[in-house]
Amino acid sequence: MTHPPKSSAAPPPAGSAGVAGLPGIPAQPGPPGFPPAVAPGVPPARRTAFAEGAERLRAAATTEPGRLRIIGAVLALLVVAFGAVTAWQTSARSAAADDVLRRSQPLSYGAAGIYRSLADANTAASSGFLAGGQENAPSRERYEKDIRSAAAGLVTAAANAEPGSASEETIAGLNRLLPEYKGLIERARTYNRQGYPVGGAYLRYANEKMQKEMLPAAEDLYTTQNRRLDADYADATPYPWAAIGLGLLALAALGWAQHRTYRRTHRVLNHGLVAASAATAVALLWLVVGHMVARSGLDGSYEHGIRSLNVLHDARIASLKARGNENLSLVARGAETVTVDGTTYDAYYRDFDQDMAVLGKGLTEAARLADDQGGTAPVKAAEDDMAVWKQRHAAARAEDENGNYQQALDKVIGAKGATAECFDGVDRSLARAIAHERAEFQRAAGDGRDAMTGLPEGAAFLAVLGAAGAVAGIGRRLSEYR
Repeated sequence: MTHPPKSSAAPPPAGSAGVAGLPGIPAQPGPPGFPPAVAPGVPPARRTAFAEGAERLRAAATTEPGRLRIIGAVLALLVVAFGAVTAWQTSARSAAADDVLRRSQPLSYGAAGIYRSLADANTAASSGFLAGGQENAPSRERYEKDIRSAAAGLVTAAANAEPGSASEETIAGLNRLLPEYKGLIERARTYNRQGYPVGGAYLRYANEKMQKEMLPAAEDLYTTQNRRLDADYADATPYPWAAIGLGLLALAALGWAQHRTYRRTHRVLNHGLVAASAATAVALLWLVVGHMVARSGLDGSYEHGIRSLNVLHDARIASLKARGNENLSLVARGAETVTVDGTTYDAYYRDFDQDMAVLGKGLTEAARLADDQGGTAPVKAAEDDMAVWKQRHAAARAEDENGNYQQALDKVIGAKGATAECFDGVDRSLARAIAHERAEFQRAAGDGRDAMTGLPEGAAFLAVLGAAGAVAGIGRRLSEYR
């Protein structure tokens, strides 16, 4: 009987483990404490680059040179990060401060100018109408100048409005309404010169268009520009906490590194680390002091400039409205009335009283906000003129209510002793006060912006210098191990 041939290969010794998946191939023994080596021809297991890097980092951390390299890299990274964040945050704040001074405040001032020009044009038109066919040249020139100023202001506002924004729509609406208003005024003048009473109706219609459509639109534009100004202030004044925090962290890390070096070498100073600490400290001090000065200047420009300007603009507009209503009360001659609690009032006289109340409150607030004689003196002069204006207006109203129209007219637009003199005095004083407060704003805001000049570039340079110093200081210690 024939038997199958027997294999000459001996079976693996008992207790020996073969390679997984390859029966009959014994594992190669390795050094004690290490896993068995992979058999020849079997590919080793792959490891990720992160795992290899972590292993090398752990191995390096077990030696002093390796630890020094890690410390140097961390110090350089912290100092560079501090410089980068400082440059970024201070650049953003410096740009916002520049926008406050050169963009948003001029646009806000221009929007207020549009409102004032429209209101003053309406006042000048009613004053000229009261003169009848003998409209004087100064009144006509004032009206034309106001219309040109308003049109020019709208052009500037349109050039700076964002496409598709609410401001762009408002400006387009005012550009459409302005020619319509001018047409109504010209019709009113034409009929007035010819002696037709319908001229007064056209003037009242023009005034209604101004009061109910144009001035509210101009006020919306002014409000929008003020919000833009407030947003720029909000971007320019916050403390750069991220940069300050990184600067303190970098200084603490550099101090720890120097202390560590001292404990191991008993050397008091490491020149490279001292240079890095000095550069970081200078950058941090520059950042804190520069931003504090900038913030102080910007806050001062708002408290003593913008707030005063807003109050003064409102007061000036109230005086213009009061003057327009005073004139229109004589143009309407009782045609416009309102009834309150069963009592009938002349609508324009009632509006005049309300506007004068707003003017009085505005002047009181402006006097409180004024912080020097240059701001206080014109406000005080305006208050004095307003007091006389109210007295003369009461006398003119009494003449009008008694049926003495010509005497009332003389007390309003007469050559001497008329309310027109008081209104002109109030307007001139408020114009001087606005000019003074705007100069105060520009000085304070300019100081705030200039306090951050060069800070982004300087911080970046000092950060590079500090990082180089940290690397050089650690490199000097590493050289001792070679």
